[in-house]
Amino acid sequence: MRLRNIPGADAQVSASPYCITDARLYRGRWNSFLCSDNPIHLEIGMGKGRFLMDLAALHPDISYIGVERYTSVLLRAVQKMDGLQLPNVRFLCEDARNLPEIFGPGEAAHIYLNFSDPWPKDRHAKRRLPSREFLARYERFLAKNGQLEFKSDNQDLFSFSLEELAACSHWRLDAATRDLHGDPALCEGNVMTEYEEKFSALGHPICKLLATFTGDPAFSS
Repeated sequence: MRLRNIPGADAQVSASPYCITDARLYRGRWNSFLCSDNPIHLEIGMGKGRFLMDLAALHPDISYIGVERYTSVLLRAVQKMDGLQLPNVRFLCEDARNLPEIFGPGEAAHIYLNFSDPWPKDRHAKRRLPSREFLARYERFLAKNGQLEFKSDNQDLFSFSLEELAACSHWRLDAATRDLHGDPALCEGNVMTEYEEKFSALGHPICKLLATFTGDPAFSS
């Protein structure tokens, strides 16, 4: 489905106090920029932001940064934040491939990937957010013993993610299910995304995995 362009979205997103427009300046000193020693959790491909904002309301002791590539999508999150004004939420309009340029080694404690684009053609496999290419990027800024959470309704993408994790020596799969809402342990405390509600209502089982990065950040600068 083609993304609908919203006139003026770029300007509105740039002007929002919740959007960080000069993010590369803070690489290696995000806690200082955020004026907090709280752990930093990232949602990559945050869409309209409901999941992130619901989490932030539940956990004020965590700093949440949502990453979304498209301003026409991010604008919806900005509009929601205008009403909520959560102090522990910020947004980045950025391509996920560039995140190692924005966050230094060990700066993120947790990464969420929710209903990521499956990029179904084989030649596009490297673009999938749970691919080994992206896992290598996450290693450059995720803290040792930091966690990755991935949810999807796409069974093929979920199988792919399990294979990619198994091929990476610095990742440990902690838990996985192909029926999240039928798994009491993994579903405990589950915060649903808009897509999750939609797909569940249609009878699609939701897949989820939890994985831990067991190595050290790959780069020190």
